[in-house]
Amino acid sequence: MKLIRDIHASRLPGSQPVISFEFTPPRTDEGDRTLFEKTLPALSLLKPDYCSVTYGAGGSTRDKTLQIVERIQRDQHLTAMSHLTCVGATKTEIGSVLDEAYSRGIRNILALRGDPPGGMGEFTKTAGGLEFSSELVAYIKARNQFSIGAAGFPEGHMHCREGKYVDWQRLKAKIDCGVDFVITQLFFDNRDFFEFYEHMTVKLGVSVPICPGILPIPSAGWIKRFIPMCGAKVPVEVAKKLDQFGDNEEAVVDWGIEYATKQCEELLKYGVPGLHFYTVNKVKPTRAIMQNLKL
Repeated sequence: MKLIRDIHASRLPGSQPVISFEFTPPRTDEGDRTLFEKTLPALSLLKPDYCSVTYGAGGSTRDKTLQIVERIQRDQHLTAMSHLTCVGATKTEIGSVLDEAYSRGIRNILALRGDPPGGMGEFTKTAGGLEFSSELVAYIKARNQFSIGAAGFPEGHMHCREGKYVDWQRLKAKIDCGVDFVITQLFFDNRDFFEFYEHMTVKLGVSVPICPGILPIPSAGWIKRFIPMCGAKVPVEVAKKLDQFGDNEEAVVDWGIEYATKQCEELLKYGVPGLHFYTVNKVKPTRAIMQNLKL
């Protein structure tokens, strides 16, 4: 399978951006069947450059994440990336996960500090483990086996009390430890991304690809439950629309597709190197946006 850094390196300026889809390990057997029999086959027809699979708060889906990544590569013939976090694992245990990933043919890792179990609260370092994602990047880099991605936060990480500019400086330090590309947290206001991108590339001199993460709004309830966990803000325009739609989830999804399409059009005009879609394991929104963009 390809290294994601090579996928980016092979893409000529002005050509089609690198497209990636993110999936989450289902919690039920029925969810597994839907993912493998419907969602993945449908979205693979859009020919993304690669897919990624999340790790779960507290590393709760470690084994399943690796299984899904391996199966995507085997069954869909798509390059896939496994997320990996520092949470709840010693350095030795993290090394064992990397050994298993490599044995399964996985060559791309998104290195994250990670969320504590339940997704809320303060991060606590595991005895014998790693405290910062920069340490995880350096640890993976030393093995010389993987292409390494990292997360960026256009609004600043919610746990960085010093503010977004300090957070962005720390991202620069993390990149210097061996990051090949950056995927951002979701955001709804492109101005946040533009400020972040300019600061990273112009002021801090970052040259690795920085790809915006796009969330096609799956439901009003999803936004209310999960946005507080990731620290992104919901613009007044978006909040008002969601309130207007009330329980009409179909209308929410359709409007979310329209909103995300406009976001992507502006981002592509700006010249982003790629688009990373948080699919929430749904077919319709991502497929519709790709079709709207003629990608």
